[in-house]
Amino acid sequence: MCLDKTIANLTIVGEEQVDTIIENIVHTQEPIVVGFLNQHGYNLISRHSAIESSFSEIDYLLRDGKGIEYACRYNGLDPKKNLNGTDFIPLLIRRVKEQITDAQFFSYGTEAPWLERGSKNLFGTEDAYCVDGFQDDEIYVEHFQSFQSEQLTVVVLAMGMPKQERIAGLLKNIAKGPVIIICGGAILDFQSGRVKRAPTFFRKLGLEWLYRLLREPKRLFNRYVIGIPLFFINIYRAKRATE
Repeated sequence: MCLDKTIANLTIVGEEQVDTIIENIVHTQEPIVVGFLNQHGYNLISRHSAIESSFSEIDYLLRDGKGIEYACRYNGLDPKKNLNGTDFIPLLIRRVKEQITDAQFFSYGTEAPWLERGSKNLFGTEDAYCVDGFQDDEIYVEHFQSFQSEQLTVVVLAMGMPKQERIAGLLKNIAKGPVIIICGGAILDFQSGRVKRAPTFFRKLGLEWLYRLLREPKRLFNRYVIGIPLFFINIYRAKRATE
């Protein structure tokens, strides 16, 4: 039994289950949220109850990275397959495009010109509704309410944690019918070419975070150099608190 409630909230997926999960998401008949939990997200949850609440409302919370793999094992769970957003989201969108010909798309996040470019590359269309990631919460709510139609709707939030998880909860509460809300982090920056993926060598070893740190040491110092030791402290405290 997993004692850490954050880890217990994960949707842990094996290799053979990925296709089934994607099918379930694509054919939803109600608003759902797809998100990803990594070491940085775990640290945020550990510090702020409001952020913990936002993550607890995610319907499919997928494991992202070596840190959460370790946290699963520490809590007696098989971590199974790593599903980071950069790889999983394009697979999900591709399945939507294959099966739902009239799907509607929204991109909320990053900034021009990367927003429009990333959205076009991800969705394969210029018809997505786009708003940059630096607006107040109510702007996204009002925009979504103005344009949502009755067909399947996909909303990609690329604002970073914890804003995207907070916005996801707001949109889920007002959405009607089949809506897939995806917390996508830097997905639009990756899709636009603004940010480069780590070489295969780093990714296979689970060290994509190290590649990003080497490229952006000033911005990511707190997240990784300080955040990784803090993460191990947090998972230890979470387990001890429930024993």
